[in-house]
Amino acid sequence: MNISVYGLRGFPKIQGGVETHCENIYRRLACTNHITVYRRKPYIGSNEQFPNIRFIDLPSTRIKGFEPLLHSFLAAIHILFNKSDIVHIHNIGPAFFSPLFRLTRKRIVLTYHTPNYEHSKWGAFAKFILKISESIALRYAHDVIFVNKFQMDKVKDRIYAGNYYYIPNGVDKPVISTNDNLLKQWDLTKHKYILAVGRLTPEKRFDSLINAFLQLQTDWKLVIAGSVETERDYQQKLVTSADHNRVIFTGFVFGEQLQQLYSHAGLYVLSSSNEGFPIVLLEAMSYRIPVIVSDIPATRLVELPEDCYFPSGDEKTLSGLMDYRIKQKYTPVDYNLAKYNWDTIADETDRIYNKLIQ
Repeated sequence: MNISVYGLRGFPKIQGGVETHCENIYRRLACTNHITVYRRKPYIGSNEQFPNIRFIDLPSTRIKGFEPLLHSFLAAIHILFNKSDIVHIHNIGPAFFSPLFRLTRKRIVLTYHTPNYEHSKWGAFAKFILKISESIALRYAHDVIFVNKFQMDKVKDRIYAGNYYYIPNGVDKPVISTNDNLLKQWDLTKHKYILAVGRLTPEKRFDSLINAFLQLQTDWKLVIAGSVETERDYQQKLVTSADHNRVIFTGFVFGEQLQQLYSHAGLYVLSSSNEGFPIVLLEAMSYRIPVIVSDIPATRLVELPEDCYFPSGDEKTLSGLMDYRIKQKYTPVDYNLAKYNWDTIADETDRIYNKLIQ
């Protein structure tokens, strides 16, 4: 099959959960299909190529709100005239133009990653457009894949014509790093730092995490691995509020550098107020790191023990949980991640494609 994909910034080596999701499934699906991925030029930093995957890099902008709309429009126009059998759209915003594909014989698959209009970074008008896009997406997609079962249950009655499926995100087997050059660079001690990974956006609540951490009397450090895209004011707020002797901002890291941070972390914290299905949490769990997570629907999907959860935004409770974990002897945790397998996820996606074509 010929499959066209848009709604992501691109891959490889581009920050984001949707980008990680797409890289993992399309590298696998390309074994038996021809994949065309539409990327946004401002984010491309690697010329790496993959068999049976064609990248089309379109102009875009980093203007918040306008960026996905412009790129989606350009991608949709190009896809209208290509030979794709399947158009796979990732997330609700880029699905605004999906009715165009109903003019053709192309089949439309939507992966619903997260209800973006719930994110605090968007203004009222952007949230209004995103809700319209959601309605369009659920009406015109032939099939809808949800990475979050709770979100599927919320909107499944509004899916107009297609089938819907719950297929969670996945995680690869961890690559344990024995290197410590990165730790030396940032004056970190093995198993004596708290790690958090993600884009510096308000819904990740890194501000609450920093405030909670700074209440602790400890020689541990807090490491935040991620970079900013458009939320420069939020980044400045984080940098201003942090004690830079105790809080380390690494910027966006990947590959061996990220493996090194995961391999030697003593505790992982996910403080988000809103997530689709956080791949970074699965990654931390694959490295057997003790975790503390905000109590939101997305983190309930992995069914952690109750003492791993804290009410989202509750800095006092989060601080107490971190203090308790820090005072315990570091012990790796064995999590059951059997159902979060990228090979299985790619196979399930491929079956949806084949069913649609038949």
